[in-house]
Amino acid sequence: MKTFKYFTLCAFLITAFYSCKKSDVIGGTLFTAKVNMTTYDYLKTNHLFDTLVIMINKMDLKDEVNSSGTFFAVTNYSIHNFVLAKQAELQTEQNNENLKFTFDSLNFSSLKDSLRAYMFKGKFTRDNLTPAGTLATADDGEVRLIQLLPTTDYTSTLFTTEPQYIYLSKLVATKDFPLPPVLDSTTVKQLDPSQILNTLCQTTGILTTTGVLHVLSNDHTFTYFNNVNK
Repeated sequence: MKTFKYFTLCAFLITAFYSCKKSDVIGGTLFTAKVNMTTYDYLKTNHLFDTLVIMINKMDLKDEVNSSGTFFAVTNYSIHNFVLAKQAELQTEQNNENLKFTFDSLNFSSLKDSLRAYMFKGKFTRDNLTPAGTLATADDGEVRLIQLLPTTDYTSTLFTTEPQYIYLSKLVATKDFPLPPVLDSTTVKQLDPSQILNTLCQTTGILTTTGVLHVLSNDHTFTYFNNVNK
């Protein structure tokens, strides 16, 4: 993880240096990456998404991925985190620390809506997001919060102004705090911080021929499993 963050920092510094020649704004990924291929085909070109592509194929969701205006892609690490979390849960439930659970053990059909929760009809980019955030309904019908927030997670104290990155947040009910009947700009502000499960995007603004692609942090667990099930 330290190596990854170091690499990300170096890439950011190089991007910031050249971007600042054209603009005084510093924050996140400043360039726009346009690729002449569909979102699905782009994912196939990057080994960071090998497991995701297999999952998409098993779920027969290729067309839905390509028809999404915005797709927040999970990496191999995010799916691996999910598999490990499921294994730990089953080991506890069955009182068997030797129980093995792998990627192939997943019920892919039952997880289709879980992947749809990362797909949105609208196109969300740095240009139309704010710190207050936008409430957007994912393709599974779940409302999520998408924000552009300042953070130093991928940088250092070099910058006097904290760069801004895109976050995708799952809104949940907790033991002490239920979700309001209606989620809107007013009720979201009243949520307890524990109800907002946010994930930082490590790469944003990849424009494919079919939509916008953002990449969630490797620390993320697919379906927010570790957070929701605490």
